[in-house]
Amino acid sequence: MIAIKHLSKVFDGIEKLHIPDLQIKENEIIGLVGNNGAGKTTLLRLVLNLLKPTSGQAFIQGKPVHETVEWKSITGSFLDEGFLIDFLTPEAYFYFIGEAYSISQKEVDAVLIDFVSFMDDEILRKKKCIANFSKGNRQKIGIIGAMLIRPKLLILDEPFNFLDPSSQLIMKKLLQTYNQTYNTTILFSSHNIQYVMDICSRVVVLDSGHILYDERNLTEKKKLELENYFKNRENIIL
Repeated sequence: MIAIKHLSKVFDGIEKLHIPDLQIKENEIIGLVGNNGAGKTTLLRLVLNLLKPTSGQAFIQGKPVHETVEWKSITGSFLDEGFLIDFLTPEAYFYFIGEAYSISQKEVDAVLIDFVSFMDDEILRKKKCIANFSKGNRQKIGIIGAMLIRPKLLILDEPFNFLDPSSQLIMKKLLQTYNQTYNTTILFSSHNIQYVMDICSRVVVLDSGHILYDERNLTEKKKLELENYFKNRENIIL
C-alpha cells in the first residue's frame, strides 16, 4: 500500500527525517509513536505530498505521490485544523467532501450513521459554523470527514488529541471497525503508547527522524520494552 524509499527532509540545514526503507502492507494498522520532534507529522505530510522531500520518494500503490493523483481517490486524511473549512456547517462540510468523491448527500447521510455515538448529538443540526465548535468537536468533524469515503488508506495525526475519554474509546473502536469491515489500511501517529499497542498490528517508533523500532504483533515482552524505552526517555528529559 505504502512504500518509502530513501526519504529525507531537511529544514534550515538540519535533517529532521531520514527513512531509508519502510513498507506498509494493505490492511495493516500502523501506529507511529515518538516524542515531540521525532518526525511523525513530517512523515505523514510527506506521504500525503503536503511537503516536498529533500530526497527520496513515497509511493502509494506503487505510484510516486508527487507525480500522480490516483491515490487521492482512495485516501482519507486529517492532520490538523487546516483541513477544515471553518465557515461551513458540519453538514455542508461533509456534503462538500461527498461531492468531491462523487458521493450523494443521501449516501453521506447513510455513512454518518456510523458516527452517531462518536458525534454524541453535539455536531449535526446545531446551525453553527465549524469555527464555533470546541477543539474536541472540531477534531471529530475532521476525523469523520477523513473516514466519510470509507477509504482504502486512512492517515491521521494524533486522532485522540482533544477527545474526552468516552470519545477516545469510540475512536479506538472506529479504527478497528474500519480496518476489519472495509479492509482499510490505517497509518496514524499518537503520543498514547497504550492505545497504539491496543489497536495496532504494527508499531513504528521514531526518534530524531529515524526508525528506532518496527514491530509487528507485539509480544508482552516487546510491549514492556517499548514502555521502558519511553520511561527512560522521560527520565532523560527530567
